[in-house]
Amino acid sequence: VCAKRYRLPNREVSLYLADENVDFPILESLRKQGYQVDSIAEDCPSLKDDEVLRLALERGAILLTEDKDFGELVFRLRKMNAGIVLYRLPGLSPTEKANRIIEAFQSHSEFFPGRFTVISLNQVRIRPNLTIT
Repeated sequence: VCAKRYRLPNREVSLYLADENVDFPILESLRKQGYQVDSIAEDCPSLKDDEVLRLALERGAILLTEDKDFGELVFRLRKMNAGIVLYRLPGLSPTEKANRIIEAFQSHSEFFPGRFTVISLNQVRIRPNLTIT
């Protein structure tokens, strides 16, 4: 599906896979903070959502996305995943989104694996997945 060969994740460090809709300033900010983030937009654009979710699962990567359709894949269709971080930050610039996401990662990332996390303007909501690896 994706031509890039991915490295195996470090067991002590969470690997993230950014969906195609994740703005570059967010990727750049996370990487500058030391988070290991691969990008669908950079490596294999135009994948369908179910293929993105499958690739993240194969990698053991937590998916970062702005696409709420992944909630349907996980909760209604019970698709397996290693964890999803959905951000809902309407009205913010990409830089402001990046700042809010970094703040949420710094305070909550240890809880991301195996869970469905929603980052919004005023809260971070973390709930267990119905299906996990």
